[in-house]
Amino acid sequence: MIEIKDLSFAYHSKTKRILDRLTCDLEEGFFVAILGQNGAGKSTLLKCLNKTLRPNGGAAFIDGKCVERTPRRELARKMATVSQRNETPRVMVFDSVLLGRTPHVVWNATTADKLLVEKILCELGVASLSTRYLDELSGGELQKATIARALAQEPKYLLLDEPTSSLDIKNQHEILKLIQDICRRKNISVVAVLHDLNLARRYCNRFLFLKESRLRSYGGLETFTPATIKDVYGIDVEIVQGRGSSWIVPLL
Repeated sequence: MIEIKDLSFAYHSKTKRILDRLTCDLEEGFFVAILGQNGAGKSTLLKCLNKTLRPNGGAAFIDGKCVERTPRRELARKMATVSQRNETPRVMVFDSVLLGRTPHVVWNATTADKLLVEKILCELGVASLSTRYLDELSGGELQKATIARALAQEPKYLLLDEPTSSLDIKNQHEILKLIQDICRRKNISVVAVLHDLNLARRYCNRFLFLKESRLRSYGGLETFTPATIKDVYGIDVEIVQGRGSSWIVPLL
């Protein structure tokens, strides 16, 4: 599992903490949504988990090993990250996804590495994009290609920073359904920063709420209540049932 113990972060010692003494265990095999207002520390928490940022206090642990003390190559064999902003160089999709094998490659990519890339592209339904260039893809296609590269690392943990932020409603649901299926089939633990509460409630099964740099709530659907949303976001909502699902409706 991912263990967060008394984790704090600030960019400078004299500035306000972006994360303030967070303690939480993220169980293995779940799809966790990190939720909260802008500036609550959601993306910063993700960056502390993948060693992009170094905590000022406390620590994060992956399978009992401190992230800060784990060599980057070793960490990359366990954890893959899809960032909020992804570069789109003049590189073909297949070659970009093959780069995900870097943590496992000793000298050059093998036939087995290339076959794995082909398999992942087929599983994600984007095999037809193999010879397309990244800078030619639509937003949804690019996100799928980026997720494919992360999966090529064969991670145990997949971290996603706002994976649906620039996508239309169809692609938002396609991407999150795809990630949900991956989580179940491959037993990968997924931790995602999300803004849309309805998307989070539909596709995730664990919810970590941050408010003003601190943990306010963590758990399953039982924690996803109008009271929690009011506390974290400062808005009254109603949870409405319909067509086998439930929806969060602001009371404005």
